[in-house]
Amino acid sequence: MNILQNARKIGATHTVFIKTRKGFILKETLYMRINTMGLVQDINLKTIGRLNTDFTLSSFDFDISSGRFVFSAKGVVSGNVLSIETHSLDSTDNFDIEIKERLYMAAGIMNAVDASGIKAGAEYTFQVFDPATMSSEPVRVRVIGNEEVLSMGTRKKVKKVAMMFKGLTQLAWVGENGEVVKEKGMLGISLEKTTRDDALFGLPVESSQDLTIVASVPSNVLINNAGKLARIEVEISGITYDHLCLDGGRQSLKGNLLVINKESLPDFSTTYNINILKRPQSKFLESTPFIESDHPKIRNLVKNIVATDEKPLKKTIKLVDWINKNIEKRPVLSLPDALGTIESGAGDCNEHAVLLAALARAAGIPAKIEAGLVYLNGRFYYHAWNLLYLGEWITVDSLFGQIPADVTHIRFSSGELKQQLDLMSIIGKIKLKIIKQTK
Repeated sequence: MNILQNARKIGATHTVFIKTRKGFILKETLYMRINTMGLVQDINLKTIGRLNTDFTLSSFDFDISSGRFVFSAKGVVSGNVLSIETHSLDSTDNFDIEIKERLYMAAGIMNAVDASGIKAGAEYTFQVFDPATMSSEPVRVRVIGNEEVLSMGTRKKVKKVAMMFKGLTQLAWVGENGEVVKEKGMLGISLEKTTRDDALFGLPVESSQDLTIVASVPSNVLINNAGKLARIEVEISGITYDHLCLDGGRQSLKGNLLVINKESLPDFSTTYNINILKRPQSKFLESTPFIESDHPKIRNLVKNIVATDEKPLKKTIKLVDWINKNIEKRPVLSLPDALGTIESGAGDCNEHAVLLAALARAAGIPAKIEAGLVYLNGRFYYHAWNLLYLGEWITVDSLFGQIPADVTHIRFSSGELKQQLDLMSIIGKIKLKIIKQTK
């Protein structure tokens, strides 16, 4: 399939689906040329899924590479456990994920839909595992009806299918044996079935439009010095809020009016005993697949940056300062993980956020990852930062070096890295209107 953005070819994907004695083998390779923040990069993904006879996941291999960034993972399902091994540059990690429902792979859903023989109006829910986030989420699939489309110069009878995930709807046109002939998604990106020669040697691959700009949201007013604002009031429209983390902490939502107040830093003497923290704080001290806070390399680095008996605020200042001095601010196309960021020495907001989270947790400071929009030069751009527990939860942006972060950081998700998927439902839909700024 050719990958297009507004009728301009930005990549190609090739999928092979093979029936075996034990089930099926699904092989998918993808190549795209992506422009983010003015930097054009090529990204390559390869996924191999071994599926059972009912199309559920048995095992997988996953590889992603872009420039100097390389990440791979493999996993095996055994009973109600998915055992995973990851590799990122020089680091290796192993962990288990408890499975509560049968897992599927995204690329194999249409085959499962076709095999089920569901008719127009019918709806199924699949628990889909995503190797890019090492997590699973429910995907609802509804058959809209039968259509006839032009594919590779031939009229074909297909089923039009809607896939609904995190409030986002993606459309697919499915032919015989679950073969997808066309897909349509967000930011003007679509896929169209083609020949091998056309995919590889047809129209030249161009870079996408700058995705950071395409996804950004215009501001109705200019903000001259966001760092001096104590409060901002923003009217939000174009989206629903039920699955978003808009209300709480420094943000207050009433109707469609969001008020954000800048936090006051705790006193330098403020401290706490991490051994008696309550669960809402203590769970954000735990190591996770991409925030490897218990890894010896992370722990040894933290020991060289901060002293064990230093207060949380002083530790935070030192950690943010270290990241600013040692991690190059550079857009990357890879899976953000703390170890990989240290090894590469570069990253954008996502890499900065996972690294600060890992360093803070290793230093005994509960840390969350938050994501949303931040103001810059007349527009709001998608961005990631942190929330650290310094006696109370404080917003920290290590990329911008802000403790606390300015009030133009509008939070939509909070917790772990996978919560950023919640933002998919608002991209291209949300509208913002600044009602009031207070210094």
